[in-house]
Amino acid sequence: MAAIGHNIGFVGTRFAGTDGVSLEAAKWAKILWDHRHVSHWYGGKLDTNREISMEVAEAYFGHPDIQSINRACFGKLTRDADVTHRILSIANHLKHTLYDFTNKFNIEILIVQNALTIPMNIPLGVALTMFIAETGFPTIAHHHDFYWERDRFSVTSCGDFLQMAFPCALPSVQHVTINSEAQRTLSHRRGLSSILIPNVLDFDSEPPAIDDYNSDFREAIGLREEDILFLQPTRVVPRKGIEHAISLISALNNPRCKLVISHESGDEGDEYLHALQEMAEHQGVDLVYIPDRIGEERTENEKGEKVYLLADAYLHADFITYPSLYEGFGNALIEAFFYRKPALVNRYSIFVSDIEPRGFDVITMNGYLTREVIGKVKRVIDDSEYREKMVHENYELSKRFYSYAVLRRKLRILITNHTGMDDL
Repeated sequence: MAAIGHNIGFVGTRFAGTDGVSLEAAKWAKILWDHRHVSHWYGGKLDTNREISMEVAEAYFGHPDIQSINRACFGKLTRDADVTHRILSIANHLKHTLYDFTNKFNIEILIVQNALTIPMNIPLGVALTMFIAETGFPTIAHHHDFYWERDRFSVTSCGDFLQMAFPCALPSVQHVTINSEAQRTLSHRRGLSSILIPNVLDFDSEPPAIDDYNSDFREAIGLREEDILFLQPTRVVPRKGIEHAISLISALNNPRCKLVISHESGDEGDEYLHALQEMAEHQGVDLVYIPDRIGEERTENEKGEKVYLLADAYLHADFITYPSLYEGFGNALIEAFFYRKPALVNRYSIFVSDIEPRGFDVITMNGYLTREVIGKVKRVIDDSEYREKMVHENYELSKRFYSYAVLRRKLRILITNHTGMDDL
């Protein structure tokens, strides 16, 4: 008997661009679509098909009213009564739009992407909690990063709302975490069980290849074919530990080695970027910063220059640097495995608990570079047979643990729990 498709409603602050939440939500929607489930989208900023979407301005964390509430709620221990009124007023408005969304598209299951996890938009979390409490709506809450994992949320005047909604504890909500530490802390802090679903890639499909469009990538960013391209495929924020990548290039003492940073500074200012540029100049490291050359699609930037996909950068990379101090999971590392590239990893906690035990062959450091680490990187660069064996084994392991097949099995459980039928 053919599976019965359901109307699925994805809810979040933003489904646009290449942030981790948007990318993972798109993967979930693809797997659901493969099994006849139709996805619809609700958020404050969307680049999804308008015919199957509802965009509500106040649902976006960048909305002026939401940013004003955040400034009043974090870094302070008390809040004005007016702030409480504004939170509840916007939440009530958003709650009514959630009723409109579910009715308009005949939604049968909600999948909430991080909006009940991290309080970037307190009114949206409160609205979702009230809506689910009033309706008993079948809901899957996909948690990417909890507020207690971020220092900037540690001092707050809105603890009552955080306890209420981030995440909410309601009988019709199934919780999903992306790593074992988040699973443990959710249980410890809230007494809530969850299903662990790691971030995944389509390891059953071959990665793209160098083609006519991306063949000139190196030349376009000022590199020669003989240069050794070390790619740092992340945003420029302090927790990425990019200073370690600069120190690595310096220690290799090879003028062919170039460090390429693909993404912008983000919303945390440019001080860290400037510090990295000064460090690279002082240590004689050629740092190539190209956020204006990497985009969501192949196009041209304002200067008329070609814009490439991040995939194009991976294809030309010789080595991936990933010296993060903290990660919720580690998408860039899994991408390195997918594109069959060797990688250096700083042993952040989730790597230690969830990824390393799988047996992946990567070069690791423990917060600082050693001669041994530098020697291993040199060997990977110089020994092609050793390098190919490493990346092949990592790809095959990733097919077992981080492929779409893993996501499909987990989603089957979640959907079946709500419908009583094996619909995936």
